[in-house]
Amino acid sequence: MMIDQQTLEDLEFTTLRNWLQEYAIGPTAQEKLGILSPIKDKEKIKIALQQVNELKNIRTEAEVFPHLDFEELKSELKLLPIKNASIQLEGFMRILYASQVINRLLYFFDKREDDYPLLSKVLEKTYFTGEITKAIEVVFDKHGNVKNDASTELFEIRTSLKSVKKQINRNFDKEARKLIKNNILGDTKETFINDRRVLTVLSNHKRKISGSVVGSSNTGSLTYIEPEVNIALNNEFELLQDDERKEIFKILQVLKEYLLNHIELIKEYQAVLTEFDFINAKTKLALSLDCNLPCIMDELEMELFDAYHPILWKTNKDQKKNTKPQHIKINKFSRMLVISGPNAGGKSITLKSVGLLQVMLQSGLLVSVGTNSKMCFFENVLSDIGDNQSITNELSTYSYRLKRMNEFLKIANKHTLLLLDEFGTGSDPDLGGALAEVIFEALYNKKSYAVITTHYNNIKLKADQLRNAVNGSMLFNTETLEPTYTFSIGQPGSSFTFEVAKINGIPDELIEEAKNKLDDKKVRMDKLLNQLQKEKTYLSKLNQEHIEAQDLAQNALNEYEEKRDFYDVKLKNFRTNSESNQRFIQAGKKLITFIEKYNTTTRKKAINNDLLEEVRKYLAVEKSKTEGAKQRENQQQLAKQGKNKGKSNAKSVPDIHQREKIIVGSRVKLITTKQIGNIEEIKGETAIVSFGFARMKVAKSKLSFVD
Repeated sequence: MMIDQQTLEDLEFTTLRNWLQEYAIGPTAQEKLGILSPIKDKEKIKIALQQVNELKNIRTEAEVFPHLDFEELKSELKLLPIKNASIQLEGFMRILYASQVINRLLYFFDKREDDYPLLSKVLEKTYFTGEITKAIEVVFDKHGNVKNDASTELFEIRTSLKSVKKQINRNFDKEARKLIKNNILGDTKETFINDRRVLTVLSNHKRKISGSVVGSSNTGSLTYIEPEVNIALNNEFELLQDDERKEIFKILQVLKEYLLNHIELIKEYQAVLTEFDFINAKTKLALSLDCNLPCIMDELEMELFDAYHPILWKTNKDQKKNTKPQHIKINKFSRMLVISGPNAGGKSITLKSVGLLQVMLQSGLLVSVGTNSKMCFFENVLSDIGDNQSITNELSTYSYRLKRMNEFLKIANKHTLLLLDEFGTGSDPDLGGALAEVIFEALYNKKSYAVITTHYNNIKLKADQLRNAVNGSMLFNTETLEPTYTFSIGQPGSSFTFEVAKINGIPDELIEEAKNKLDDKKVRMDKLLNQLQKEKTYLSKLNQEHIEAQDLAQNALNEYEEKRDFYDVKLKNFRTNSESNQRFIQAGKKLITFIEKYNTTTRKKAINNDLLEEVRKYLAVEKSKTEGAKQRENQQQLAKQGKNKGKSNAKSVPDIHQREKIIVGSRVKLITTKQIGNIEEIKGETAIVSFGFARMKVAKSKLSFVD
């Protein structure tokens, strides 16, 4: 794989390395990140990318991931096998913390192997154990000090130390109180010399005190005296301290020998923690730059949606400025992309974005693109960007670039991505342009992939003529005379030389005089490109307005349909209620008739028999009507369900099948008008479809798949 140091510097990859080092905890990860570069093995790249993506998912899905609070164990691993070598107290605590972190990691990934397989694999040579932590915690307290009861001997020594210290202080305080009354001590009363508590005595009274003189002040006005009553006790205290040191050494040697049995596991602690530190730093960078993992293609093709130059994006974000996202597409049918347009319009940034994102990806870093983006791996990524004048070799900028171009011609092949900024500049425009055109064609014939920025019209024309090359341009607002920093593929762009000059205050008469000095063909060519861009900008504006109008119309239609459905239901309910009420009214009238006919003036039992027979017949007829209506309703419902089921079986499968085929890049037909277009973007159940120059937002249900 060929990606040289100059390319990494041209693309500012070294800036990302510095950011990565700041995110790392330990020196091992910092060192690895400081020399991070593209990986040759494609499978290793994929593993590295997936590891970072898994940890990013953990961080973004609110998983409680163990805090990587550790210090490296390089010194401890060197000293553990050496007999009688002394490990510092902090070293044992570092091993303790490392064991605790590893145990927490193992606990976290337990039963999560399927969700995060590659991160789980980092831990495959380690195992959970409480023996290391238990052995260290028996000796040390939570502050990292050796416990009093770490051994019986240490307990006895420290008990004696405490007792002797107490007696020393008691004697000293008694002596000091006596001397204070006699005004023999200086203002500070006491001090410490060689860790011994001594009296600060006025020098003219020093012979009045029994004790050992251990020093004096710079001026000689004060003499430091150790009270005689404490001399033997202080000597005993020092002997006990020496006994304490020896006993602690024995205890730690026993602990060291025990830990030596686990040295292979402790080595894995060092390896696993530094690897997680390395992955975690890359994850922090991905989160800070809003990076994602694109779809990795086996074929040499890339399509970047919502692509940003990560360094520019972060700089603008810090300054609370917006950054324009780009949509860039390169494949075997458009493998050489020529970008033209005005100076300061974003050509170089677009080129650098492609290059930096590619180098990031092949170094195992996530990239600042949309998740629906596609990328691939190249064997060679080479750049020629900026003014790389070589003073040491006495090469001019143009000579340096020609020398580098000669190297590219030797290396370039069908697996190479070239990034050539301001291609062909640095010499006489006509001669340099002619040479650039020849080199461009030679690189094309090598089947290389390239992103090229240029102002040369002959390069733009050549890109238009070659089958697998394509023009692109940075758009320019011809009304405000300002660049829009938006990339558009499909046609070359004008340099807008005179427009940019006007923005920067060059007088109109000088601009007109410059135009008169130009070849008419060049002026017409630039004017044509200028006009094409104006028309494209106008069409884009119309298209955007059309899409917005479509949205408004669709929203209005949805609102109308909702209201219509609401009122249809309301009207149906009203009619149902009206029919039901009418039936009740008629039944009520009939009942009143029966009531009026009912005879209550006589006690004859048979007087109302005819009326009751009439009521019985009426009720039987009404009951029959009700049951008949219910039966008809049930039959209609069953028939309707059968009909719907038939329709569902007949149509649902093909409809679903057709919709599954509709993806970005598909050719589709608008069902209502039979227009055929291409899918540019899909958001949920809505697609952006280009019909020639027009772009429309259409529901997927209104499209049929063509090919």
